[in-house]
Amino acid sequence: AVGAWMAGFDVLCSPTLAILPPLLGELDPQRPITEVLGVLGAMTGFLSIFNATGQPAMSVPLASSAAGLPIGIQFVGRFGDESTLFRLAGQLERARPWPGLAPGYP
Repeated sequence: AVGAWMAGFDVLCSPTLAILPPLLGELDPQRPITEVLGVLGAMTGFLSIFNATGQPAMSVPLASSAAGLPIGIQFVGRFGDESTLFRLAGQLERARPWPGLAPGYP
């Protein structure tokens, strides 16, 4: 059903995460899972469907929060159409380069 729906689009664009990126240590594997489940659930709202369907997708850091944390934009392609995402990534990187950028943590 998702594949049929996506056939009418070249690329779908959404936020990568449903919340701002968590601060360092917030997802520490030493913390009890019950303490991090809420954050994990809030983060993956836009990712889960495409992990399940196996469609090609990429996250590109095109924005920053007021605190300097990176904000990713997710681009999803049609089944088997990774080439469109590679071309789009090249165009976006030329327009707004991101290699070498480091987030500014508060």
